[in-house]
Amino acid sequence: RATLQLGISFEIFDSLDPVVTCTACFDDLNIPPGHPARKPSDTYYLSEGTLLRTHTSAHQSELMRRGHERFLCTGDVYRRDEIDASHYPAFHQMEGVRLMDVADMPAQLSRDEWLASDACARTAAELKGTLEGLVDALFGPVEKRWVEAYFPFTEPSLELEIFFQGDWLEVLGCGVIHSEVLAKCGLEHRHGWAFGLGLERLAMILFSIPDIRLFWTEDTRFTSQFASGEVVKFQPYSKYPECYKDVAFFVPETWEENDFMELCRECGGDLMENVKMIDEFTNPKSGKRSLCYRIVYRSMDRSLTNEEVDEIQFQLREKVGPKLGVELR
Repeated sequence: RATLQLGISFEIFDSLDPVVTCTACFDDLNIPPGHPARKPSDTYYLSEGTLLRTHTSAHQSELMRRGHERFLCTGDVYRRDEIDASHYPAFHQMEGVRLMDVADMPAQLSRDEWLASDACARTAAELKGTLEGLVDALFGPVEKRWVEAYFPFTEPSLELEIFFQGDWLEVLGCGVIHSEVLAKCGLEHRHGWAFGLGLERLAMILFSIPDIRLFWTEDTRFTSQFASGEVVKFQPYSKYPECYKDVAFFVPETWEENDFMELCRECGGDLMENVKMIDEFTNPKSGKRSLCYRIVYRSMDRSLTNEEVDEIQFQLREKVGPKLGVELR
């Protein structure tokens, strides 16, 4: 169990199966058909009805149905995404949920009446106070601001930003649990709040870690810096040299950039530091759209040889046409 501000005790779930159903990951959370989160280019589907969870919120409804009212759920989550210093296909989240006492729930209200009610305001106020206390515990007293947001499973929805090293940084998303989400769990007469944290994102801010790939390295120059378990600032060590290669091709109308990013990961894995489109044009005669991507290669652990970079680039060029339907230039 863990205790946050206000003396609230939370159950901890940190070993739930990352393979979930579409119902748990999307339908139970009001994520509608056609939402970008459901696209195969963004999500790792294992079958028509199962996938690797895209967020720890996928366990929220089932845990509430089983009678858990205050819990933290931590686990690895998976998303197809761009390739740069802050994105990785596997990362970690923590979901927090608290249901309020039945006695706190007013009589049946319409949506507008509920959003304007004292109970909704008290729920949001407790949520804000709890998370502000959590942020202060992590970062010390920092300037904060709340920003209105939209999540299908909370209403109202908010994001908390902190002013850190000269910039406003988003650190979490949260909100009052949507009444429709509760109704699907048979909890029509309850209300509560939920929040979600990206753990690598917080750690990168807290420990000044510049590249998310470092969380997966076994280089002792990195891992030994955190052996004490204390909050310390990452001390950079010499970067290995980078090497970049460009690839250009005409794309079909069905082009999805994340499919290309996934193919890059398949060919180069963590040896690709960054993949970014650097040029785009449409041929005025044929109407074909051409894209040029620059791929930056750099290992976190060793120097790369020209031969191995050339081999990866060759594999990518061999596969990109048949797999993604592009025409190499």
